[in-house]
Amino acid sequence: MSQNIKAHILAFLSSVIWGTTFISSKTLLSHFSPVELLFMRFVFGGITLFALYPKIFKFQSLTDEIYFALAGFTGITLYYLLENVALTYTLASNIGVIISIAPFFSAIIAHFFIKDETLHPRFFLGFIVSMIGVCLISFNGSTVLKLNPLGDFLTVVAAFVWALYSYFVKKISQQYHVIQATRRMFEYGILFMLPIVLFTHTPIRIHQIFSSQYIAHFLFLSIGASAICFAIWNWAVEILGTVKTSLYIYLVPVITVIASVIFLKEPITLMSAIGTVLTLSGLIFSAKD
Repeated sequence: MSQNIKAHILAFLSSVIWGTTFISSKTLLSHFSPVELLFMRFVFGGITLFALYPKIFKFQSLTDEIYFALAGFTGITLYYLLENVALTYTLASNIGVIISIAPFFSAIIAHFFIKDETLHPRFFLGFIVSMIGVCLISFNGSTVLKLNPLGDFLTVVAAFVWALYSYFVKKISQQYHVIQATRRMFEYGILFMLPIVLFTHTPIRIHQIFSSQYIAHFLFLSIGASAICFAIWNWAVEILGTVKTSLYIYLVPVITVIASVIFLKEPITLMSAIGTVLTLSGLIFSAKD
């Protein structure tokens, strides 16, 4: 199996896991604050990455260290903070649609700043088709689009921030072991979270989250959705580039619909089915060489 095929499979796997996190997040957020859960999730994710690759990180250059810090700040701290705050101002369906423009931002940034990542007309056509599909899935033919300027704007910023994260990952991904590099990003992300935890006086109730009632959900978020997903996503970025890897973000709302049917027994509507087909078609068309 070629490296490219493996990278596509791993990017797909990341999207599958991220698309199902809402089940565990919904359960945990009814008992823990977003900041508390986010901090503990990435701390334990960082510990997991260290256990998988305990080799001590050796400083190589100030430039690389800056990129690690920027990746940790954008992809770990700022992205999730913006998304959580946006949820308090706008509808989840709005966020599901708006966050899917991240591949567009990734493509623009890669086109201007990363060598060998050029844009083709099929990318834009695939983007339009996928966005139509995402809209059909998110609004499901029954929810009326309600603009919430602040929340929607924060979501646009979050999508742009994720694109920046992908760019920073690409700049340093080929020079370090992927798990070690991801661990370094987590360390900076956690460091940038600390002032937020202290400023908001967020309690860190480790003993509660490791209780039998929550442990399975927490391990899924910290090990699966954080440590493993970020590591394999970063490796996919290294192999496929920021543009092709970011296209798999389109899959997240599709997986969410499928997970809702499987785990929550929610019926799949005709609108969701059509949206799923369009989203997948746009992704495949955009990713085609």
